Amino acid sequence: MNLAFLGLGNMGNFMARNLLLAGHNVTVWNRTRSKCEEFRALGARIADSISGAAREAEIAITMLADDHAVSGAVLSAGGVAESLAPGAVHVSSSTVSVALSQQMAAVHDKRGQAYVAKLFIATAGDSAALERCQPVFAAIGQRTFVIGPKPELANVVKLSGNFLISAVIEALGEAVALTRKYGIDPHQYIAFLTSTLFAAPVYKTYGGIIADQRYLPAGFKMRLGLKDIRLVLAAAESVDAPMPFASTLRDHLLAAIGRGMEEEDWSALAQHAAHNAGLK
Repeated sequence: MNLAFLGLGNMGNFMARNLLLAGHNVTVWNRTRSKCEEFRALGARIADSISGAAREAEIAITMLADDHAVSGAVLSAGGVAESLAPGAVHVSSSTVSVALSQQMAAVHDKRGQAYVAKLFIATAGDSAALERCQPVFAAIGQRTFVIGPKPELANVVKLSGNFLISAVIEALGEAVALTRKYGIDPHQYIAFLTSTLFAAPVYKTYGGIIADQRYLPAGFKMRLGLKDIRLVLAAAESVDAPMPFASTLRDHLLAAIGRGMEEEDWSALAQHAAHNAGLK
């Protein structure tokens, strides 16, 4: 398939590579052009503009940081919506607000284009468009869960998942701080937890980072974690669903950023809990 891929950050880099390895014709664009050059050797075409990437694409995939970046790339003059041909599909893999997802769906529909939200394992949108995208989804994920016909439903699922991850991080951080105060080695404690009651990957991954206090380089920066929790709260407020712990997480993320931890991994929430307990 002829694909456009916009946004070559950590996750976008991985996804674009897999699409090329799967044999798709991929045109890449990134705001920092130097990130595109490594894909030339893999057979990708490099576009000088969003329009240049999207105008001949059957499917355009965006993997960008936040609402501002996605809105600018998709809805502005010369953006994805203006450049895609009628009948083409825009797949948004970014974590954006439910409101922006709804806005993009409306704009694409008006232009005779399809819009699908694809967030790692959850996708939602028109069934015919989803079927067209299956070869792409197969190249970038192990399994696709179709959530429903409205694209914003995938965003709701992704945001709720990120809320749960941040809740795990906060709980682990507080528990590790408590046990450290009693002199228990954090590595031993995490090994016990992840071998018994909490053997899930999220506990093993973040538990190891917290025990090592290894928050740089960041896999997912604190400021992006704050962005996602704000989006969770906005989505919850729009349907009158109280999420008091999400409000607590927002405040703790703000406090950590206020301590200068903005560029650290969001698992450094545990370091914030340690500081509150008088630990280093």
